[in-house]
Amino acid sequence: MAEALLYGIVVILIVLNIVLLMLYYSAKSNPYYVVYDEETKSALKRRVTSLKEDLESELVDFDVEEWEKTLEESIEEEVMNL
Repeated sequence: MAEALLYGIVVILIVLNIVLLMLYYSAKSNPYYVVYDEETKSALKRRVTSLKEDLESELVDFDVEEWEKTLEESIEEEVMNL
């Protein structure tokens, strides 16, 4: 009786391993893609466009020389504090 139970468990584990191996190779060959409905797509596009416009307006106002000066001052303060 114990041998039959052990044989059954081994068969079940082998079948489970085969199924998991098939699922692994299936997932590996077909990567997961997210599919959005049209409303979600348009909302995401609007959000990205809005963020892009905000970033572009920030970059227009960004002064590299002032940023470098502030950074140098900050570094000098840190060095003095050491």
